[in-house]
Amino acid sequence: MPVDALGVASGALDAQERIFQAWLRPGDAVAVEDPGWGSLFDLLPALGLRLQPMPVDDEGPTVDGLRAALAAGVRAVVVTVRAQNPTGAVVGAERASQLRAVLAEHPDVLLVEDDHGHGIVDQPYPALCVEPGSETSLVRHWAVVRSVAKSLGPDLRVAVFAGDRETVDRVRGRQRLGAGWVSHLLQRTVAALWAAYDPAPSAASYRARREALLVGLARHGIAAHGRSGLYVWIPVADETSAVAGLLQRGWAASPGARYRLHTAPGLRLSVSPLDLEDCPRLVEDVAAVLQRRPASARGV
Repeated sequence: MPVDALGVASGALDAQERIFQAWLRPGDAVAVEDPGWGSLFDLLPALGLRLQPMPVDDEGPTVDGLRAALAAGVRAVVVTVRAQNPTGAVVGAERASQLRAVLAEHPDVLLVEDDHGHGIVDQPYPALCVEPGSETSLVRHWAVVRSVAKSLGPDLRVAVFAGDRETVDRVRGRQRLGAGWVSHLLQRTVAALWAAYDPAPSAASYRARREALLVGLARHGIAAHGRSGLYVWIPVADETSAVAGLLQRGWAASPGARYRLHTAPGLRLSVSPLDLEDCPRLVEDVAAVLQRRPASARGV
């Protein structure tokens, strides 16, 4: 991946907001993953920007979805190439090559790659902004954002972004007029923690918990998704009853409405607060909630 310039922001969402403001204007459309990050769905309309959903499967945005969004005239595309929230999708080598080919046909689009999963996943990072082995980006303006919120802790409020020089210069120039900079004490803390941090144990632990849920649910005939990251996504017929049923059994699950635009209903389960020994009981409770039959009623 080419590194023309670097910037630092107060978290991934702060970085993305500043990048959007560098190039986009109210009324512009942005292609987003569907289902996708709920906070991004909130941010874009607050900036006067329109959401253009791209369907997501286990390998990230579909090629047809990206192509349709670009044909609709989006000015920017946001992609999470691994640890996708909420589905855990991972962009593989073949899908990455296909997405790059589509992006190369639209060099004026702003490409933002969200790598919040850095440090908590064991899948490689297939950058979309450039062909492997090349130093020339496929689009004129791009940024790759890496937050430490998931790996080191959200209170550090630090995200690093690489991008083309003009994009980074615009963001840093505007930043100097307001916040000024991200605390150098925080930056040095993050740099020291990054240097000492071994992500392998965390990635293996999250993988074990996700796979325990996925394998257990599959035994009950329940389809679920979660190839990487912190979450498992379960398609359901009725989010409200599923959430309520799990709550009655002592589990707090996130309704999918927070994370979807046109996608069918679902639940997001987070593995981060789970112990591995909790997974079998959670699986049984999810199965009981999703497979129960409504009680029959007799007229009187």
